[in-house]
Formats: sequence, structure tokens, C-alpha cells
Amino acid sequence: QVQLVESGGGLVQAGGSLRLSCAASGRTFRNYGMGWFRQAPGKEREFVAAISWSNQTTAYVDSVKYRITIARDAAKNAVALQKNGLRPEETAAYYCAAESLSHRTGISRSREAYHYWGEGAQVTVSL
Repeated sequence: QVQLVESGGGLVQAGGSLRLSCAASGRTFRNYGMGWFRQAPGKEREFVAAISWSNQTTAYVDSVKYRITIARDAAKNAVALQKNGLRPEETAAYYCAAESLSHRTGISRSREAYHYWGEGAQVTVSL
């Protein structure tokens, strides 16, 4: 059974930092692009960051691209998201996802490109 499990969420003060991790089990995602999405209450799930299967390409949503870093640990079959300078409006459930197709050229920011999803990790940013 394929599983993606997020960890590292929690409560953090505005301006603080957080590191989210996503551990995969059931298969290796070494050859698949991985991404992070977030969903705030009452809003649609939106793209945050992604990394290509080759680790040579990353993409970030414009509102956070200077404050976050996505990185893969292939040996651990995991991907992490480092977030700095957190803002209250970034309070959301953060989801890890793996693309449907292996060895894909480029990166997708679309939810439809991702087939495997974690259950989400709540991040709450207080004033």
C-alpha cells in the first residue's frame, strides 16, 4: 500500500520557521516529481512547491518563493519543505503529493498531475 505521511506541522509565531517532511512507503518515488500543496479553511487546495524527479528543477508559488525550499532525500524516500518568515495567512493544512507519471519533463503546478497524496499536516501561524 502506497502511503505519503507528512510530519512537522504545528503552531508557530509569525516570522518563525517550520520544516515539513513527507515520508513515502510502499514504493519508491525516486523517479517521480514531488510537490507540496496547502489548503486553508474554505479555500481550494493550492500549489506551494515542487521538485522534479531529477532534482534539477524546483518551482514555488510566487508569494513564498524567497522564503521556502523544497528538497528531496532519495535515500530516505522523502521530501522536505523548509518555510521561513511564516505569515498568519499561510495557516493551512499542507499536503505532500507525488506525480502520476515517472521521469516527467518539467514540473507541474496542477493538482491533476499528482496521483498520490498524504493526509496533510496542519500549520498554524499566530500573530
